[in-house]
Amino acid sequence: MTAPLLDVKDLKTHFFNEDGITRAVDGLSFAVAPQETVGIVGESGCGKTVTALSILQLLPPRLGRIIGGRILFEGTDLTKLSEAQLRAVRGNRIGMIFQEPMTSLNPVLSIGHQIAEAVRIHKGASASAARARARQMLELVKIPDAARRLDDYPHQFSGGMRQRVMIAMALACDPKMLIADEPTTALDVTIQAQVLKLMLELKAKTGAAIVLITHDLGVVAETCQRVVVMYAGRKVEEAPVAELFARPAHPYTRGLLASIARGKAGARAKRLNEIPGMVPSLREPMPGCAFAPRCQFAIDACRQQQPGLQPVAGEPQHQAACLRLGEVLAP
Repeated sequence: MTAPLLDVKDLKTHFFNEDGITRAVDGLSFAVAPQETVGIVGESGCGKTVTALSILQLLPPRLGRIIGGRILFEGTDLTKLSEAQLRAVRGNRIGMIFQEPMTSLNPVLSIGHQIAEAVRIHKGASASAARARARQMLELVKIPDAARRLDDYPHQFSGGMRQRVMIAMALACDPKMLIADEPTTALDVTIQAQVLKLMLELKAKTGAAIVLITHDLGVVAETCQRVVVMYAGRKVEEAPVAELFARPAHPYTRGLLASIARGKAGARAKRLNEIPGMVPSLREPMPGCAFAPRCQFAIDACRQQQPGLQPVAGEPQHQAACLRLGEVLAP
């Protein structure tokens, strides 16, 4: 079997403040193969973005800290690298598209300068070569009149175009892996579709693996090969995308799928299904299953024992962390 490009093992990332300890990521493990697209899904606050920031060691200083686990990228444990060594990885071997392009782009520097800067730093290119690469990347992400727009500033671009600029910047140094954190947030449906199509086209051209972080299962269905479902900082299910949609095994995954709006255009809207209860506080210890207080299948053992991942119907690529898989999957 091909060795994974990224292998996250039992990652634990906690935040420390005056109110206590927030267990944002609590024992997460997953792997990404070369050229694979893996989706990480879950509702807001489940630890998706913190996972991405942990991989690149971009946690808020003095507040967030990795307290356990390993993050192996091409066989190297990123948690053991110095800051100087990490800078050689960020933007070079691993690119990242952040959630809000307007806050990620420097408002006082031109787009061309910001893309070229990464090429100069990581590839040692001359100023003219770096600018040529920046123009090439803008053309690659289909920004019209790229040569002229190099000298424009972020506020002169629309939201969709800024997201394309972020993709161009993330891919400028030919990374082996791209982390995309909610890349279609705040974009209208048409622009979302264009951005997702563009990412898939660029993946085919560059061969980069993608970790796609989203709360939108529709986006996952269109773009990913495999999906990791997170809840309260933990992985509750993992499966190939088609398998997950055909046979969701964890009650939380079933709740997410049931809450998707369905129906034909013009049809009378039906009330959306909802998952009862509230997300648990990540500051309180959770000895059992984090989803147990909201789960219709939960028994006393679920509240006392943290379930491990187990194969679903003998399928090793489909795993769920539930003590009552048989009852959940029963007709």
